[in-house]
Amino acid sequence: MAKNSTPTTTDAAPRQTKQQIMIDLLRRPEGAGIEEITAATGWQSHTVRGAMSGALKKKLGLEITSKKVEGLGRVYRIER
Repeated sequence: MAKNSTPTTTDAAPRQTKQQIMIDLLRRPEGAGIEEITAATGWQSHTVRGAMSGALKKKLGLEITSKKVEGLGRVYRIER
């Protein structure tokens, strides 16, 4: 008799989405700049800004602040 080849449990780690990568970067104490998020996600800068405004602020209700830091430009953070 052949064994059932379908596993009953999965050993694979859950997939980390680009949105989750962006949230993780923004939750760091130092926050993240647009350039850093674009490098991590592969998105263009206008897509990052749109995701912050639409998905994170409006849909998820996260409070995102921005601050201009000398030498770094604008840095965004999710307030806890």
